[in-house]
Amino acid sequence: MDGKDAAWNERMRGENTVQRLDRNWSSLLQELRVLQTGVQVLTGFLLTLPFQSRFETLSTSLRVVYLVVVSAAVTATALLVAPVAIHRVLFRRHRLDALVTGSHRLVIAGIALLGVALTGMAVLIFDMVAGTTAGVIAGIVAAVLFLGLWVVQPLLFRRQRTGCGGPPPR
Repeated sequence: MDGKDAAWNERMRGENTVQRLDRNWSSLLQELRVLQTGVQVLTGFLLTLPFQSRFETLSTSLRVVYLVVVSAAVTATALLVAPVAIHRVLFRRHRLDALVTGSHRLVIAGIALLGVALTGMAVLIFDMVAGTTAGVIAGIVAAVLFLGLWVVQPLLFRRQRTGCGGPPPR
């Protein structure tokens, strides 16, 4: 956070740096509660698929897609649970700044991999149910949806001025 942002935060919210970090950590935890449940259920579901009788009918290319999806889901799970582990290690060490900054980066990477996993799931399911063309179309639609909602739209919001006297866009 640069000086302009810190000054705005102090003026508009009346928070000092520690209060801001506490608020940011609390917000991040709320977001993680949503993400962790979803990614853990997805990962658990994916891990059961090879034990289903129809799994043997998957083509080699769909098996590769499956392994990429599982890898993305497992890695997303690790990234989205990591802030809790970091918090435990840093507990009472007065390193809230490192916790918030590091966790923020891990969550961004975890969300990206969750998008990869969900896109791959769409490919697998549509391919199995309706064929390869449907699988490719579903994958493209899912990728566009996630990129649009999770990347493009937030970046557009970020460029807009805020309605509460916030700093100008960067």
